[in-house]
Amino acid sequence: MSTQTPSFSTPPSVAAQIARLPEMPMAEIRALWQKLVGGDTPTHNRQFLERRIAYRLQELEFRKVDVNLLDRNRRRIESLVETGKVKKRDRDYRPAAGTALVREYKGVEYRVIATADGQYDFQGRMYPSLSMIAREITGMRWSGPLFFGLKPPSNAKTKPATKKRGGR
Repeated sequence: MSTQTPSFSTPPSVAAQIARLPEMPMAEIRALWQKLVGGDTPTHNRQFLERRIAYRLQELEFRKVDVNLLDRNRRRIESLVETGKVKKRDRDYRPAAGTALVREYKGVEYRVIATADGQYDFQGRMYPSLSMIAREITGMRWSGPLFFGLKPPSNAKTKPATKKRGGR
């Protein structure tokens, strides 16, 4: 059984671009340097250039503004102004952009990178949800945040919050 990479026109993920750097001819490395940094390369040391290009690719990708975060903060501020109380945080299991989620399943380690646009990079492909990736890995329906350990199982035995304050 052979697996084929689907043909769709999304740009390669940052991780995929970085993984390609060691295979690129030096002329392409120099051209990429000019595109990302500007000017001529400061050295002929390939390792130096690859590292700086990798950093710049991540910097460009992960410094984007997270619209979802801004929207959640706006709603929380409005709620605070209206009620005068800070509402409990919304259950949001989306990790920050650039976060690497690692899960071992049946002896194989799987790595997923959260992107700034709210998607997930898994094996060079972009997915809109962790649940889709969990299903891809296991062949079964899973809660993605549960599979990757971002939230506890719903049947987890948790002690009720009965924290007592010291007597005054």
